[in-house]
Amino acid sequence: MRRTIGQVLLLLLMHGVCYAQKDVPVGFVANTVSVKDTVDSLNKAAGEIYMGAPNKAREMAGKALLLSEKIKYNTGIGLAYINLGHVYWSQSYYPISLFYLNSALPYLPKNNATLLAECHSAIGRTYLELKNYQQAINSLNQSAKYAGNDAKMLGEFYTEKSLVYIRMRDYTLGMAASLQALKLCRASGDDNNTNIIYTRLSSIQRLQKQFKKSIAYDDTAYYMSFKTNNRRLRAKTLIEYADNYNGLKQFDKAIGYATRGAALADSIGLMNGISDAYRTIMFSFEQKKDLANALLFQKKYNAALDSLNESDRRRNTELIQNYFALNDRLKEIAIIEQRAKEDKDKIHFQNVIIITLIISLLAVLTALYITYYNLKQKKLLSNKLSRQHEALLVQKGLIEEQSANLAAVNKLKDKLLAVIGHDLRTPFANLRNIMSLFGADNLNLEDMHGLMKKMEPVVKGAELTLSNLLEWAGSQIRGINLTPSVIDINLVGEEMAQIYSYQLQQKNIRFQNIAITGHMVKADEKHIKVVIGNLISNAIKFTDDNGVVTLSSHVAGKELVVNVNDTGKGIPQDKLVKLFDLHSHYTQNGTMGEVGTGIGLFLCKELVEFNGGRLWVKSEVGKGSTFSFSLPLAD
Repeated sequence: MRRTIGQVLLLLLMHGVCYAQKDVPVGFVANTVSVKDTVDSLNKAAGEIYMGAPNKAREMAGKALLLSEKIKYNTGIGLAYINLGHVYWSQSYYPISLFYLNSALPYLPKNNATLLAECHSAIGRTYLELKNYQQAINSLNQSAKYAGNDAKMLGEFYTEKSLVYIRMRDYTLGMAASLQALKLCRASGDDNNTNIIYTRLSSIQRLQKQFKKSIAYDDTAYYMSFKTNNRRLRAKTLIEYADNYNGLKQFDKAIGYATRGAALADSIGLMNGISDAYRTIMFSFEQKKDLANALLFQKKYNAALDSLNESDRRRNTELIQNYFALNDRLKEIAIIEQRAKEDKDKIHFQNVIIITLIISLLAVLTALYITYYNLKQKKLLSNKLSRQHEALLVQKGLIEEQSANLAAVNKLKDKLLAVIGHDLRTPFANLRNIMSLFGADNLNLEDMHGLMKKMEPVVKGAELTLSNLLEWAGSQIRGINLTPSVIDINLVGEEMAQIYSYQLQQKNIRFQNIAITGHMVKADEKHIKVVIGNLISNAIKFTDDNGVVTLSSHVAGKELVVNVNDTGKGIPQDKLVKLFDLHSHYTQNGTMGEVGTGIGLFLCKELVEFNGGRLWVKSEVGKGSTFSFSLPLAD
């Protein structure tokens, strides 16, 4: 997809896109001053209306571009490119917008700091939408450099930079930049950016779950959108209202605002606004347990995404067609001028050409003979080299295949050793502890009976672990070998409670099994027991005395999400990415000094993925962790 867009942009690089071409005369316009005034007027109008009427603005900018090219008015070309970039940005065609904005820079006067600052600011804003935050900051800093002490341009700089910080989830810096932008925009009378800043402040409050404060900022932003005729921002604000009311669990209000936002976004061609509105409405119905309407808007949301992709394809085709139409018109003008010049040249060079042709013909014949001989020799040599090269490629392929097989075998050996070392250490350590109590004669008959009962789940856990490891190791050698069956997660939780009862009693940890019954999953039962057992074992290991370990589940679409939550010490955020990587080998000691190998979670992730699910984690240091995985529901 990126390559296709890149090819489209490359085709447009020479001239850009012309709109309403039939309205512009083909002939050269004599009154250059008058044409410049017309171009400036078109560019000014396009820059003022692109947020409320993007299609009209695009038509004006296209006319300005064609007129500017005819009289070689570079400033007009640069402003037309900037306006086209604004239009496509407002309709969320960010790669095309970035192309036009970058195309504008060479045409802008080097001594016009205001235009350069505006262009770099727009480029930074577009990189932001493309999630290239570092490049966005670089472009915005370049804009601030050109802005100097211009309050309006500095206000625009802080307006866009605030959104960068919001997207990077640095809400403190985002709030500071927003307030600075608000101060500068008010001082310069920039209502458009003042309007935008209120939406920034609303987003910061919503993302920090301050929904009522966010709604207050939305009220101001919505009112100002009428003053500035910014229909795009008004549609976004309506959807922001809906997200806030979802946060306040007022789902009917959320549905109402999102419906209005979708209608407005549709009227101005804001495709991603339509999809965002449908996503919000779908969430509201899900929270209301209205699954029929939730499914309906899920389909609408998917259709909106498909429509967005189809719209992109149609837009790219239209751009290519318009480029060739414009290019043909410019070629016609050049051909007429060239023919007049060629007629004069032909009279002067006619006799010279005849003599030159005779000499050239003799030279060509000689050159053809020499070329034919050389090509024949080259072909013979090329065939010989090709045969040698093919033989070398065959040998290279055999060597690479052997090397890959050896590496795979070695990797499997390391993995098996690590897995066995991890999953059998804990059960045998528990058995050793119990047996040491017998050996020290520290137990009376009643204690011995009690410990013998406790040994049964420990031995059963070790037996289950060994059986599962042998099954998994066999699947690694022979390939994936699943035996799906219908599983009740609640019953698996009860079995795990028996197996790990001894470890739970050692730390006085309470185990809660609140997994819902009646919602069955389809997966390999042995694999799922290994996964849940590992997650519960880890939860016990990293939870202090008198803590709580909870097994729960909930339905999400056509999947069942299973959660293992603990009240333990949690995991630092910078370590989370290492948990499921076999090569990083990250581990830490438990609350009682328990030692791990760091391989259990990798095994869990692999087994879940074998069964068509995925595994993830959320954790906060000092408050505990929640490991979750999804599995397909049984039919």
